[in-house]
Amino acid sequence: MAKGEEKNEKSKKRREGESTLNVKLVRVVRTVSSEIFIIWQDDTRLGQVDIHFGDDLIHATLILEKDLEADVQAELVDQLDQDVVSSHLSQFERENFLVTVFRGTELESFSDGEPEVEEEDDDDDEEEY
Repeated sequence: MAKGEEKNEKSKKRREGESTLNVKLVRVVRTVSSEIFIIWQDDTRLGQVDIHFGDDLIHATLILEKDLEADVQAELVDQLDQDVVSSHLSQFERENFLVTVFRGTELESFSDGEPEVEEEDDDDDEEEY
């Protein structure tokens, strides 16, 4: 199938309500006014989305860790709208859903909790007194 035909087929499936994007949204945080999801495609982490719910505005920051074509990004936003946003407020009860898309790479995670110390199980290093 030629690339143009494949793109048209994906657009047709999206219009008909069939998803051509096979992603899994895993919620990591939920508050009264926000949610954070990690986006997975099989065993590959595609990115993260932070969604903040206001009275008449829902704002999402979508950070992609992989390059996606524009139509695939649009399909992902549609899926977020259908699976997450519409379950919070239907399209008829809200005025705006704003999504800002970034391309990024996770460098490191920080926490103010105690760092885990790995216990060594090596009896040869222990001294007896």
